Amino acid sequence: MTNITLSLPDELHRKMRKFTEIRWSEVARKAIQKRIEDLETLDRIASKSKLTEKDAKEIASKINKSAAKKFLA
Repeated sequence: MTNITLSLPDELHRKMRKFTEIRWSEVARKAIQKRIEDLETLDRIASKSKLTEKDAKEIASKINKSAAKKFLA
């Protein structure tokens, strides 16, 4: 198994030390695995899509504007 080193803000590390029963390496491992699964899903979806990058950006812009109206109203 490969080891990695993470840099954490001091405040976050202080908070983590309060919970000594937690295996933080397992928390990090699961979070990384979940992110990879999400990215792989997005890759599969994107590989089947006929949308261009321009189309995707236009859709994202419309979604952002709609969400902004909803949450700022």
